[in-house]
Amino acid sequence: MVEINLLSENSEEFSQLINFYLAIGFKKLNQVENQVKVHFFEKLSGLTLNLVLKSNEKYDFDSKNLKSQINQKLNNTTPSKVSFLSLNSSSKVVLETLKKFQYPFKIEENLNEFYSYDPLLNLIKIKLSNQNDEKESSKNEIFLNKSNPKKEDAIVSDLKSATRKRVGILTSGGDSSGMNAAVRAITRYSIYKNCIPYAIFDGYDGLVEGGSKIREYGWENVRGFLAVGGTSIGSARCLIFREREGRLKAAYNLIKNGIDALIIIGGDGSLTGANILRTEWKGLLDELVQKGKLQESECSVLRNNLTIVGLVGSIDNDMSLTDITIGAYTSLHRICESLDSLTSTALSHQRAFVVEVMGRHCGWLALMAAIAVGADWVFLPERPPPTVESTFEDWETEMCNRLLEQRKLGSKKTLVIVCEGAIDRHLKPIKPEYIKQVIDKRCGLDTRVTTLGHVQRGGTPCAFDRILATLQGVQSVEAVLKSTPDTPAPMIGMSQNKITSVPLMKAVELTHAVGKAISEKNFKLAMELRDPDFNAVYDAYVEATLLTTSPVNGGEKKGLRIGFINIGAPAGGMNAAIRVAARLCLNRGNLPIGIRNGFSGLIKDEVAPLSWDEVSGTQVMGGTILGTNRDHPKPLDNNMVLTGVSDFVDIGLIAFQLQKHKIDALLIIGGFEAFTSTLTLCRGRKAYPAFCIPIVTLPATVSNNVPGTDYSIGSDTALNAIVDSCDRIKLSANASRNRVFVVEVQGGNCG
Repeated sequence: MVEINLLSENSEEFSQLINFYLAIGFKKLNQVENQVKVHFFEKLSGLTLNLVLKSNEKYDFDSKNLKSQINQKLNNTTPSKVSFLSLNSSSKVVLETLKKFQYPFKIEENLNEFYSYDPLLNLIKIKLSNQNDEKESSKNEIFLNKSNPKKEDAIVSDLKSATRKRVGILTSGGDSSGMNAAVRAITRYSIYKNCIPYAIFDGYDGLVEGGSKIREYGWENVRGFLAVGGTSIGSARCLIFREREGRLKAAYNLIKNGIDALIIIGGDGSLTGANILRTEWKGLLDELVQKGKLQESECSVLRNNLTIVGLVGSIDNDMSLTDITIGAYTSLHRICESLDSLTSTALSHQRAFVVEVMGRHCGWLALMAAIAVGADWVFLPERPPPTVESTFEDWETEMCNRLLEQRKLGSKKTLVIVCEGAIDRHLKPIKPEYIKQVIDKRCGLDTRVTTLGHVQRGGTPCAFDRILATLQGVQSVEAVLKSTPDTPAPMIGMSQNKITSVPLMKAVELTHAVGKAISEKNFKLAMELRDPDFNAVYDAYVEATLLTTSPVNGGEKKGLRIGFINIGAPAGGMNAAIRVAARLCLNRGNLPIGIRNGFSGLIKDEVAPLSWDEVSGTQVMGGTILGTNRDHPKPLDNNMVLTGVSDFVDIGLIAFQLQKHKIDALLIIGGFEAFTSTLTLCRGRKAYPAFCIPIVTLPATVSNNVPGTDYSIGSDTALNAIVDSCDRIKLSANASRNRVFVVEVQGGNCG
């Protein structure tokens, strides 16, 4: 889509400008104060013009002088001259309109086109066509002298005909950051696709109440929504909508506003309610006609189908058939920020903290937060303790043994995270106060309880949620346009980093199946019914948190000696990768070897084993504890082109040091330099047998430019830093009129 701004200095000229573009086939999208947005649709593209009144000064505007200027320019214009706009329009209709109001134009029959100038003297070319549609004529005939404003209003009204989809946007249930971004995307993409968006305020309450709670939304109505948390159009849990009488009122209000599609952003309850409305739709309309509340003619077009599309807005990330829901990552950010703050005071006093997070039926927030901040224990609804049933009779004994073991390893703080819906294996709720009593009594630790509460829901959305909500909002409008009466109501989700569309009720049924499995104590099934990675993430947490074997040293005969090395620029998350990899090695009887300061450090013998305690707490630290640089092994292949390399390190010395320190495998963590370093070492295997070991690259770069992966470690942290900075800059920009900010971000060879 192309978008162009046209500025006018005078209100009379501004009116002429609007009417001119409506006359040649543009459609008015919306008008806010001194700005009108018009759009021209062609087969494969669209053009939007922002017509802006720069000044309200009413100096004399001589329309005759304008026509004289245009005539003069037409006489001096050659057909080959480049135009401001070239359009394919209903040329017969446009010609008749221009003739009627004596607006100057010129026909070039040999080129099959005619051209004229707009009131700002921009050259417009229009291809000649043979369309004779009288209906089209009535839509395009605009009074350029504005002698009949009522006629113009009639035309604008006609543009809102039933042929255009009217899309209702509704947020329901608990709020989540990113809902506003979804509303913004749906509104603007609906306008782009020639649909009419309607905001339904206060969720299903607004749909039932109608009136001013249902309003047509324009482009400007959603300006600034991206950075606002929660939902600006409101949300509510509506009891009356659960009754048929409530749904009758909702159906009546939809018909009265001509809304034939509904996009709902909410949880499984909200989406289920929408599907019930769709299922009962024809019966509800029949009943409204029988009761005389609607005329047959009012609902004949919409009688057979109400299009429903669902987006999942939920901080719990508890919906099946989607990897992530709108708001979940922002909530996770809030939890991690709070837990990082608690860790500081816990270290100061060597205390234990029990922190309750949201998640009545789903432990995603608790589990992910436990990994992100390195919690010592976590309680989930889907996976009640103990972790090993045969070892301990009760979870209290296992938990206390593990916590005391962490203290013996050198930990000066204890952090336990518990879901609000946590239960034991007998389905008995596990509450924070009880956990505190157990730790106080059995571990002898000074323990505090913190409930984070609704602070987890609020705040500015993180970058990921803004992007996710935008992409899903666009896809939801596409789903509306593709929907048929026979199409099951879709839910827009995400799987393997791709936006998906799945049957809404199938997702709801699978979500309810998790709760049923938990109630039947089938916890293995409950874990499997979560997203595919849930089990793997839980196992990774256990291995990175609970020491199952004593740390090995270089004298052990069976364990592998695995070298860890950072290459390239630092990236947020490098330390978290080193921590989990090192602890995994130790738990499996291998020895992690830290190589400091890249390949330069390797040849200087800056090599030492990593202990369990040494990597404790590093997951919250930026940069890398091992150090890094851009030094690169010198390629044996002279044709290998490398850019951005600070210095080359002799590849023979690298091979010597790997042999000297008996490195059995190498994990290279870094950006594009890490990728090319791996290629260089692998290509040198024939010359240097020391490289005939497993060599693995873990992409970590803010630029996200490493082949073979959707995301690199550090790119999300960098993106959030950029978004936070831009949000602050926008506040300054809004306060200062006519100011433009140009923001440069990193990304040398990748955008």
